[in-house]
Amino acid sequence: MMQTLNAYTEIVGHDVIDQLRQLAEPLKGRKVVHVNSTRMGGGVAEILAKLVPLMNELGLDTHWEVINGNAEFYQCTKSFHNALQGNTIAIPESQLRNFEEVNRQNAEQLRPVLEDADIAFIHDPQPAPLLSSFPERRGKWIWRCHIDVSRPHRPVWKYLRGFLTGYDASIWSLPDFAQTLPHPQYIIPPSIDPLSEKNIALPDSDITAVYERFDIDPERPLVTQVSRFDRFKDPVGVIESYRLSKRFVPALQLVLAGGGATDDPEGEAVLNEVYDATNGDPDIKILLLPSDAHRTINALQRASDIVMQKSTREGFGLTVTEGLWKGKPVIGGNTGGIRLQVINHHTGFLVSTPEGAALRTRYLLNHRDILDTMGIKAREFVREHFLLTRHLREYLTLMVVLMNDHPERVELS
Repeated sequence: MMQTLNAYTEIVGHDVIDQLRQLAEPLKGRKVVHVNSTRMGGGVAEILAKLVPLMNELGLDTHWEVINGNAEFYQCTKSFHNALQGNTIAIPESQLRNFEEVNRQNAEQLRPVLEDADIAFIHDPQPAPLLSSFPERRGKWIWRCHIDVSRPHRPVWKYLRGFLTGYDASIWSLPDFAQTLPHPQYIIPPSIDPLSEKNIALPDSDITAVYERFDIDPERPLVTQVSRFDRFKDPVGVIESYRLSKRFVPALQLVLAGGGATDDPEGEAVLNEVYDATNGDPDIKILLLPSDAHRTINALQRASDIVMQKSTREGFGLTVTEGLWKGKPVIGGNTGGIRLQVINHHTGFLVSTPEGAALRTRYLLNHRDILDTMGIKAREFVREHFLLTRHLREYLTLMVVLMNDHPERVELS
């Protein structure tokens, strides 16, 4: 069931909700459209599923549209994703032409909803060329980048940049992620919804159920990583760190839980690599979960002693935020948005290698008082910085700025 704004009062306070209503007042009736490439799987879809209804509750006429593509389109956009995060990839000319044609086709299908939008948020590279099909657009168009573009493969960035220069603004998760573009650029980190099935408090019976369902021993320590089976999430490296830790903590158990997204064609190959790496170890659980298994993921994180996110590249890492919100220290890759959340020795540890992850795992499991203290700090850190209400406030603020043509300040009547 969708939550209303008032339901967040107990977590964030009355003043935060009042501020959201004040910011939304000059935007009432404005048509806002979000466009991305998938409705299920991944953090962008999860955020939009919560933000869009709340924007509508505040009086904005908000729509969420998803573009459609063929297999070649998604292979191309997966190459974009990898290249923008630093991999050297040569994308065939035929894939680029197909990418452009798919966007032209989607532009025609979306023309009725986009043509008269007051604000259009276009998320990530997949739908970026849509703008070129609307040369006489009425409203403001914003490109929202959720990935780390700090050190892209230059030819791919140069190609994509050609579609981005005409946007009225762009949004990035961290300053370090951004590339220079000829328009105002804003920093808005992602967020989690504390009242979603993935993040609400659960009864003990839910935790017991996941122990039984997945044959996990509640009396033994558990490390869990929740993520798509993607090489940048380094699931094989997580298994390696588990093996190193198990030499000193023989009772250790590991869960790798996740699934795929409709716009990721590499997931099956990575999953096969993960299965090979387990070598039949019964204490490693590989869980393929559907995209709506939110309560199960919630219970798995709460059942864990430590949450891991050993990414080698990461746009932000909402699974880090989720783990911290459950009061768990997070051992995370020293990269991207994880650095913004995992504060070394306070909310968890940043690591760069399987050996480092193993060292920190053993340390926390052998110092339970420190593990518990980190968990308390972790939850409060998320409350202050990474909840949905903060995200919504910053989107509303940006829309007020752009609608009033004041890119350097906000004016509220």
